[in-house]
Order: sequence, then C-alpha cells, then structure tokens
Amino acid sequence: MTDYLGVIHFSDDSEPPEGTHWSTELADEAATLQLGAKLASCLKPGMRVYLRGELGSGKTTLIRGLLRALGFRGPVKSPSYSLVELYVISRLNLYHFDFYRFVEASEFEDAGLADYFGSDGICLVEWPERAGAALPPPDLELRFAYKGAAREVSIRTLGETGAPCLEMLRGA
Repeated sequence: MTDYLGVIHFSDDSEPPEGTHWSTELADEAATLQLGAKLASCLKPGMRVYLRGELGSGKTTLIRGLLRALGFRGPVKSPSYSLVELYVISRLNLYHFDFYRFVEASEFEDAGLADYFGSDGICLVEWPERAGAALPPPDLELRFAYKGAAREVSIRTLGETGAPCLEMLRGA
C-alpha cells in the first residue's frame, strides 16, 4: 500500500537496488490491460507474481489483460471468496489467488495452499501480505497506487527469474 504521502513501499520496505525496479503510469483501464499483455509474454512456469495495492487499483484488471493475451476468453474475476482460480492455457497452469479476506496469516497454511507454490504453475497473488511470511518470495512484485485519476505501478524483481520480465517491460 501507499502511505499518506503516496510513497510506494515494497514488502520489505527497503529501497530496491538499481536495475531491479521500474515504475510507470497507467492512464486508464486499457493501459493496465496492455501492461498485463506485455507481462504475459515473459512469464515462465514456476514463477510467482505478487500484486499489491488498494481495492480497485488495477490488480485484477492487469491479470485479465495477461490472461487475454494468453488466449483465455472466459470471465476473469478476483477469487475473493474461492481464494484461488485455476486457468489452464495450453499446457500452462495459472493460479490466481486473492487473500483479501484472510484475517490471519495462518489461514494460508490452514487452507493448504502452499503446494501450489512449489509447482510448475504460475502463481498470481493479490493481497500477498495477508498470507504473511508463509508465502515464498515472489519473482516479481507489482505495487499499484492511485495517482489522481490514473494509477502508478511499480515493479521490482527479487531474483534472477523475474529479471528478464522487468527488462522486457522497461524496454517495451
């Protein structure tokens, strides 16, 4: 989330090292869908992408753009009540999680969701902070913040796996 000054904070509240972070403004829904489509082109099996931000900031819209770019044509909604939605596209399993309704981090382990994060599937997680330290670190972390009528998304990579995606997004 952002603090009262609108400053974007990452999961560990440290300043990301040079080259591991990129921010851009998303003027509208179409721009958010387009960024999701670009992200789709670089995802690899086993990746974890965490999306943070306030309600309505664009997390599910970005995932919708990603899924559309991969060929999925059905409805895409945030799995707030079901916790996880599976999308099978070709031979790729994408798991869309939403932990907004978690009251305690222990609910992640109680729900038996840890096994998904050790698989070859791609895990897209909204509200990862609600699962606490039980979640493994992400390959990419996207932070959405309101910027007037637009949104700003800050993306950082936390390892080698996410670095090519960040470079591709930065250069696109």
